[in-house]
Amino acid sequence: MKKFLLFIGGLIALAVLLANLGPMILLGVSVWLLYVIFKRFLKTESTAKKIAWVVLGLLVLSITLSHIYGIIGAAAGYGLYLVYKEWKKEKYNKEETEGKDDPFTNFEKQWAELNR
Repeated sequence: MKKFLLFIGGLIALAVLLANLGPMILLGVSVWLLYVIFKRFLKTESTAKKIAWVVLGLLVLSITLSHIYGIIGAAAGYGLYLVYKEWKKEKYNKEETEGKDDPFTNFEKQWAELNR
């Protein structure tokens, strides 16, 4: 039942991630543009150019705020990562418990006890 719930959760997270892929890309590009505009604003010495950079920065900021849904996509990607990690941890624990009946590991444990 746990694997089924992990699978369903993974599917939902994947669907949300794919649905928000466009806003995620545009959010990243607009944040990068804001960074570039800010750096140019700091380098500029002319008042007219500073005003132009501020106006351009406000325009790009409005674009950034309109693609804020990209954060939901990033959260879905993180959720998908957590589902994957839990799935692998459960598989590793299952393999670890199956190996306890292995006669070679029991032999190694008994040999270590005899050598003490």
